Amino acid sequence: MAIIAVLFRIIGGLCLFLYGMKVMSDGIQQAAGDRLQKVLNFMTGNRFMAVLTGFAITAIIQSSSATTVMVVSFVNAGLLTLTQSIGVIMGANIGTTVTAWIVSLVGFSLKLSELALPAVGIGFILHIVKWKHQALGETILGFGLLFMGLDFLTRSMPNLGDSFNVISAVSNLGFASSLIGAGAGLVMTLLIHSSSAATAIMLTMAFNGIVGYEMAAAMILGANIGTTVDAALAAIGAKTAARRAALVHVLFNVIGTCWALPLIKPLLALVGLITPGTMVPGLIHDPMITTHLAMLHTVFNMVNTIIFLPFVKQFAALVTVLVKDKDDAAAAPKAYTLEYTSGTLQNTPELNIIRAEKEIRDMAGVASGMFARVSAALQSLGTSEDKETEVNALVAEMTEKEEYADEMRVELTRFLIECTRQSLGRQSEEKVYQLLRIISDLEDMTDDCYSVSMLLDRSVKKDLLFKEKELEALAPYVQQVEEFLTFVRGALGQTLSFEQSRYARELENAIDKARDKLRKMGRKRIEAGEDVKTELLFIDVVRRVEKVGDYCFNISEALRQRPLRLPFGLGRK
Repeated sequence: MAIIAVLFRIIGGLCLFLYGMKVMSDGIQQAAGDRLQKVLNFMTGNRFMAVLTGFAITAIIQSSSATTVMVVSFVNAGLLTLTQSIGVIMGANIGTTVTAWIVSLVGFSLKLSELALPAVGIGFILHIVKWKHQALGETILGFGLLFMGLDFLTRSMPNLGDSFNVISAVSNLGFASSLIGAGAGLVMTLLIHSSSAATAIMLTMAFNGIVGYEMAAAMILGANIGTTVDAALAAIGAKTAARRAALVHVLFNVIGTCWALPLIKPLLALVGLITPGTMVPGLIHDPMITTHLAMLHTVFNMVNTIIFLPFVKQFAALVTVLVKDKDDAAAAPKAYTLEYTSGTLQNTPELNIIRAEKEIRDMAGVASGMFARVSAALQSLGTSEDKETEVNALVAEMTEKEEYADEMRVELTRFLIECTRQSLGRQSEEKVYQLLRIISDLEDMTDDCYSVSMLLDRSVKKDLLFKEKELEALAPYVQQVEEFLTFVRGALGQTLSFEQSRYARELENAIDKARDKLRKMGRKRIEAGEDVKTELLFIDVVRRVEKVGDYCFNISEALRQRPLRLPFGLGRK
């Protein structure tokens, strides 16, 4: 019964550690806000910047699993190329060593009971008080909970020392001991789904003398393989490029562990040379053993990155050969879907917002394509010999794209609402409301493009054909709206400058003046005795085209102003 009680204390301490890690990660992400998103701009740089990006993001969100899952998601969405993702994955493996350093330098060098409880108290107070640094309070609260859990683990482990005699029996088998240790680290990481948490447990076991230095080192190497499972799971059912990125993570960690295990003694000797302080053989509760293990974790991942970094292109070619292209063209077309992606322990809503922005740019591309198609139809109908066939093709195309845009609106809205259910900073929450407003305007834009196609269909089939002079007058008006749409599409994801906002206002005013002029032309033609139905249809086309310009102006206003917390769907129309 005593052993069962201790086991429950260890489980409780582990859960408290994991929860503290999650709370601390959420607080850091909220405090980082837009800065975390700006870090991702480095991904488009060279391989060294990609490594730095992976390191920085993982150090912030405290989870290499979450980072690599998001990398797979970004590759699947087209935000990252396979080559760029390799550098980020390498950097993530280095970034995950930060947790081991925090635990080793703070967790075993200070009295945790004296550090953790004050941190919980101060963090909780700062978190509940309404001020601009609430995220700092959440970070401190998570920090305290993390070390409370580690304190429970540290005080509970010695009581199980006699129950781990089997570990002592396999600790002196040479290379076989290293393989057993790596297997144990692999299984432990698979069960916990966090290499950072598994490493903390290994450090605790070594600190309490349950496992030896070399055995603990092998377990840490095994944990590097176990952490790849999340990326592999995220790639199931994904596009070919995403599955290749996941394979990169698996191969990078597996190959690294395979070369490091046979060389574990020289590797530990190198760690001993570069780590300040000396371990005392056989000493239990020696804080230097945890420092040496943290250094091993860092050295291994850095050396592995140095080995692979010059061969990024060759590595990409290898996984391209191993993972063949799927026959996407032969596959049946699927409805638009966008799945929310998160790490197993640390959700990454800030990074998901970046993914949503990319999808919104794609949605703007759909709207722009629909308007360009309508514009081309307006120009060609006047001279087309088979007008009915042309409008039938136009309506069919517009119907398909409008339904696709509707699906995008539903999925993107659901996706962003899911982001708001996670821990978001104030700026990120406002960003979500801004994006929801833009999505609404883009979908309304596609509705009006579809409506214009239906009006043209009616014009042909009811023999209400526009005169050549009217079509010529429409051309520059449509071109102005098309120019506005191109401007807005290029500005998505940015904050408009004063000059850009003024330009958007000038375009809106010019479109409104052209609309009034065309309406006046239609009314004069009615007064002159032209067919009323035809002229009213012409005025209706003018109105629908002008609405597209209005939605462009709405989006430019959203990009100019500080986002407002408006209910979904509200805004200037």
